[in-house]
Amino acid sequence: MAFGGQTTVIQRILERRAERPAEANEGTTATVAVMLRVLPPPKALLAFQDSGVRALLTRRIAPDVFETESVASDEEALRKFNADYRPVVFTDSLELIRQLRTRKAVRTPFVVYVAELDEGAERETGLNAGADECIGRRAPEREFDARIAAARRIAELEAVLRITLEENRKLSATDDLTRVASRRFFGKHFPREVERAARYQRALSLILCDIDFFKNINDTLGHGCGDDILRQFGARLQDGLRRGVDWVARIGGEEFAVVLPETAYEPALEVARKLRTGVASSPFTHEGKDVGVTASFGLCGLDCVAAGERELAGRVLKIADAALYRSEQAGRNRVTATRYNGPNG
Repeated sequence: MAFGGQTTVIQRILERRAERPAEANEGTTATVAVMLRVLPPPKALLAFQDSGVRALLTRRIAPDVFETESVASDEEALRKFNADYRPVVFTDSLELIRQLRTRKAVRTPFVVYVAELDEGAERETGLNAGADECIGRRAPEREFDARIAAARRIAELEAVLRITLEENRKLSATDDLTRVASRRFFGKHFPREVERAARYQRALSLILCDIDFFKNINDTLGHGCGDDILRQFGARLQDGLRRGVDWVARIGGEEFAVVLPETAYEPALEVARKLRTGVASSPFTHEGKDVGVTASFGLCGLDCVAAGERELAGRVLKIADAALYRSEQAGRNRVTATRYNGPNG
């Protein structure tokens, strides 16, 4: 596979991250996974003079893989591209590829050249014109699907890299002490999780949890012990979740949020109970000594997130917070849950 300059930069960054110690990368890996999931499908432009190939690609690309638009001429493709940037372009036009590569722009698309023949000379011609990837138009459907998936991964990584650079997330995405997501990350990405769930009419649940009597731990055992407890608490929460899907954020001193994408009320309640048991069932440690810790949990679960409901993320957060408060008032070390049935439910 041949890659353009943009792809090479992304690969280098990922390779450098991979060289760092695993414990230093854990939080970054988790937050990047969240960012990849909550992004909407990348946009792709299908620019083909051959109507049969254009129809084939239109059929092969599902709406949740790319948001596509098809055009039949180079002129129309350039006009569309200049009006609305697309990170990926599929085309059978060498001239269009050359024109895209001569544009003076900060962002350049990942271009897949669909050649007449799947031969070395054809691929070389496409690469010399500026394509990042080449495939013969008569290639098997499995190969087309693989190239489409690769193009999506490149588009997603470029988007995450751009967001990271623009928002300075290298410094603020991960909580330094616990290595879970930060409060700022939660504030920006939980609403995006809600938007994604609404876009696809999926389930979503939010758990808030608070370490019980944490002030007493700090006062009696010292802040060093408190820090150890916070680190172990974040790790225990993560151990009880689906890696790469669910995620944890520290949103206060000893308060954490657990986001469960595509998880309805009943299974989310089981997760909350499992997390509570995981915290209370075995002691935490500090300087070789056991420290008993419990936590209170509040859940707001949505079996299907409705589209078009304004300020839903804030409403879900308030409901989960109210449920957490009830757990604390009822004696702590327990789970209180609410099923969300709409703004008037």
